[in-house]
Amino acid sequence: MQSRVLEILVGFFVVLGVAAIFVLTYRVASLNTMGTSGTYTVTAKFDDIGSLAPGASVKLAGVRIGQVTGIRIDAQSFEAVVSMAIDNQYDNIPTDSSAKILTQGLLGSQYVGLEPGGAEDSLKNGSRILLTQSAFVLENVLGQFLVNASQSGSSSKSKPAGASSAATTPSH
Repeated sequence: MQSRVLEILVGFFVVLGVAAIFVLTYRVASLNTMGTSGTYTVTAKFDDIGSLAPGASVKLAGVRIGQVTGIRIDAQSFEAVVSMAIDNQYDNIPTDSSAKILTQGLLGSQYVGLEPGGAEDSLKNGSRILLTQSAFVLENVLGQFLVNASQSGSSSKSKPAGASSAATTPSH
């Protein structure tokens, strides 16, 4: 009889541990809803979104106010269209606000950062943020640096070292 009670207690603690892991995973993955007041959706177009993915944070002044809900390509402009769900408690964001794709830390995950503008009107469901700045893609910058370095290296090799126009003129 005692072993049966012990087995039930151990089973209870195992189930409790598994439930705690699920709750922790749910919180870490940011799959929970932003608030209880609902959300409204806004979009923004970017030339390059880097590694931004659905579920990424949308932040204003460093505070999480929403999340990226979808990413698609505009068939006419071939730009990435990012859909964001913003918590309804932040319903006073000016319409001339700008959106940037930023990186948490040096090699961290990417998120959308909003910078408020000064317009009287506020973003509403279905609004589009017009002022955007694409992601800083480290690979592109390194590639450009290597191209520039190889071009400057090849131009210095075309002229022999120490050769100058003054060396060919006779001295008096």
